[in-house]
Amino acid sequence: MRLSTVRSGIPVRVMLVDDQQMLSEALAATLSTTSDIVVVGHCMTRDPRPDVLATLLRPDVITVEVAQAHDAATLLTLFRTAWPPARVVVLTASRDPEQALDAARAGADGWVSKESSIDALTHALRCAGQGQAYFPPEQLGRVLQGLRADVGRAQHREGPLDVLTGRERDVLMCLAQGHRPAEIADELGMSVNTVRTHTNKIFAKLSVHSRLEAVTVAREALRRTRVGFPP
Repeated sequence: MRLSTVRSGIPVRVMLVDDQQMLSEALAATLSTTSDIVVVGHCMTRDPRPDVLATLLRPDVITVEVAQAHDAATLLTLFRTAWPPARVVVLTASRDPEQALDAARAGADGWVSKESSIDALTHALRCAGQGQAYFPPEQLGRVLQGLRADVGRAQHREGPLDVLTGRERDVLMCLAQGHRPAEIADELGMSVNTVRTHTNKIFAKLSVHSRLEAVTVAREALRRTRVGFPP
């Protein structure tokens, strides 16, 4: 919803998506006391088709939880495909600035901690409803730093692997060595779910659909630059 709509007195329509149903119900009740925000529905993150509900409800803003195993890019892509007009605000228990950066890269319009006040949440929802982004100061620095680095890499891009982060390159190297997700997790000191998230991002960035394709692209790119890679 744009600024002119909010000024006209039409409330921002919000859909809540979270693992905790009780939290969603409590937030819906609290937000219902505001005159310019209305919760049109809510569902759990693990529901099989939350995108269908978004299409039916047609919210202006969707809040999503990306903590633990949830991949911000996957969730945001799901909702943006289902209902493109909606803005997406991450409402999460996570404090990880890297997750905030991933969410921003995936197109999130805001990031709010579950420990924040209701005033902070309503402010973020209003900003999103007006087409503005909202990231708190403790996340904003890393988000801006990461996005600037992305721009710099894009301006000096010489090969397909330049789109990958350093961590994604580490995972790709392990994939090329034939390691399984559990082995990669142990070697790189991350969870198996994080390995799978990085792997999905590698596939998306390299426009491939399998480990074999990803390794083939990587070997060819590194062969051209004469950089060693596992045979």
